Amino acid sequence: MAASKIQALWNHPAGPKTIHFWAPTFKWGISIANVADFSKPPEKISYPQQVAVTCTGLIWSRYSTVITPKNWNLFSVNVVMAGTGIYQLARKTRHDHFSEVQVPGKE
Repeated sequence: MAASKIQALWNHPAGPKTIHFWAPTFKWGISIANVADFSKPPEKISYPQQVAVTCTGLIWSRYSTVITPKNWNLFSVNVVMAGTGIYQLARKTRHDHFSEVQVPGKE
C-alpha cells in the first residue's frame, strides 16, 4: 500500500523527477526566511520587498490552480508566501502609521 503511494508520487507529472516539484520545494526557503523575519524590528522591514513577496504569492497561487497538472506544492508555498508577506506589511504599516511616537525626555 505505502509502496504504491510512493510509486504514484514518484511518477506524478509534478513529482520529484521534474522541475515542477523542485522549484516550489526550494521556494519554501523564501517563506521560511520571511517567517524568521517576524522577530525583526518593524522599522527594518522593506515595503518593496514585502509587496513583491505578497504579489508573487497571490499571483502564483492562482496560477497553480489553473495549470495542468495541478501542482499543490506550488499552491501551498505561494499561499504561505502571500500570508507571510501580508503579515509583514501589516506589521510595517501598523508601526509606521498607527504607533505613538515616543519623544525622548517627555512623558
